[in-house]
Amino acid sequence: MRCQRPVHARLLHVLLAWLALVAAALVPARVSAQPAGTIRIIVGYPAGATSDALARVVGEAMGRQLGQTVIVENKPGAGGRIGNELVKAAPADGTTLLMTPVATMAIFPHSYAGQLRYDPLKDFAPVTHLTNFQIGLGVASEAPVKSLAEYVRWVKGDPAKNSFYGSAAAGSIPHFFGVMFARAAGIELTHVPFKGTADAMTALAGGQISALSTVAADIRSLVQGGKARLLAVAGEQRSPAFPDVPTFREQGYDLVASPWYAMFAPAGTPPATVQRLHAAIAAAMADPATRQRILDMGLEPTGYGPERLAAILKADHEHWGPPIRASGFKPGQ
Repeated sequence: MRCQRPVHARLLHVLLAWLALVAAALVPARVSAQPAGTIRIIVGYPAGATSDALARVVGEAMGRQLGQTVIVENKPGAGGRIGNELVKAAPADGTTLLMTPVATMAIFPHSYAGQLRYDPLKDFAPVTHLTNFQIGLGVASEAPVKSLAEYVRWVKGDPAKNSFYGSAAAGSIPHFFGVMFARAAGIELTHVPFKGTADAMTALAGGQISALSTVAADIRSLVQGGKARLLAVAGEQRSPAFPDVPTFREQGYDLVASPWYAMFAPAGTPPATVQRLHAAIAAAMADPATRQRILDMGLEPTGYGPERLAAILKADHEHWGPPIRASGFKPGQ
């Protein structure tokens, strides 16, 4: 019996040493769930638009949650497609994220069929659904119209002068919404694409275009400054940011859209990393001060996780295909 004690002690020592090695091996795996260093959020639009402002608010709060530096990099061009391409090619380690609206992920695959250099369903890992927002149709304050009915009559009265409307990008939801509204109203509108919302708003305020189809939150500054008037929003209900502005449906046009902003990572990003990023973003957006800043932009904070965002993306991708094809839209319109 005396000889068994040293054997048991040796076995216990070996077992404890083995457990220590296993624990040490697991530490790098936990750390690798999110590499240290700076996190980049790529926005495919110029500074000044709602997409840029939202990315900066979320990034700032997210950085506090992670204890890491988060920066926003604007990579404008091609209606946001350049930003998507950059993130697709980035390392799948959680250090590069894409903040984008629904258009680049669910609209462009149909409006730019065969021309995209990324697949929204295969080349990205959904991280967080950030907000919903509303599309609106606005005119310069000098325009003698206060409703869609008056706008239609105004365009018909002098189409050569009043039929030009702008959007932040060709093939975007605002562009497509302008096409659909023109058809529903029986008028001819000429689309003028810009390289971002800021340029489009400048053109509206300066009289280079007669109307602007845009994210309602984006035109808010012009409306508040008395330089533009919002005629309608495209939600199921009125926007909390513009309670006095009726919907398209209220004014006799059955046109509705439910666009959103969301965060994605490159495909292949480890699930543990995606979950850690989402947890930080969700916690940031739950902060009352951050949430209020988002509401002040005219956006509706959501914070849905990767699985729900993936389902929303898939549903919108399927939803928008038929009406875009039926509209006859072609790039360059």
